[in-house]
Amino acid sequence: MTSRVLLVSPAIGASLRQARFDDGGSLDAGGAARARAAAGNLPAVARVFVSPGARCRETAAALGLEGVPVAELAGLHVGRWTGRTLEEVGAAEPEAVGRWLADPGCAPHGGESVRELCARVAGRLEGMRRLEGRTLAVVEPEVVRAAAVTALDLPDTAFWRLDVPPLTVTELSGRAGRWNLRLGRPIAASDDA
Repeated sequence: MTSRVLLVSPAIGASLRQARFDDGGSLDAGGAARARAAAGNLPAVARVFVSPGARCRETAAALGLEGVPVAELAGLHVGRWTGRTLEEVGAAEPEAVGRWLADPGCAPHGGESVRELCARVAGRLEGMRRLEGRTLAVVEPEVVRAAAVTALDLPDTAFWRLDVPPLTVTELSGRAGRWNLRLGRPIAASDDA
């Protein structure tokens, strides 16, 4: 049996535009309009999961998808940095930001490390591998990064080197205990494969 998992990154919101650690904010008007314009351009799926974050829930709704919220697919928990911009945190705690970006096991913000996120996402992917039919999940970009690191068995230090644009699809297909990865297709009319 071949497993297929489509990971859709959310549309843009003010937090992303401002390089702000997710503060639970909504999509902005432009992001919501782009998501609505892309509605109907995803392939048929057996199930839809959604990260519990507002951007992901709102993106799924704008795409015309009804998804089941899944806590394990939440974005990276950044503790006391939540809602602050990277510039603010970098100015206040430059050494901590440097450690955080260099060491995937480090969590100076008091939240979750990149390594912990990768392990959490890996566990959820393993569960999805056993599901029949295509699965779609609208998830934060860092969850897509963690899935790519897991799928390709990359070192977790590769996490920050992966860019995930808004409203793109990353497809994982797997069988016999391994995944193949198709990265970052924009959601467009040609995505009916």
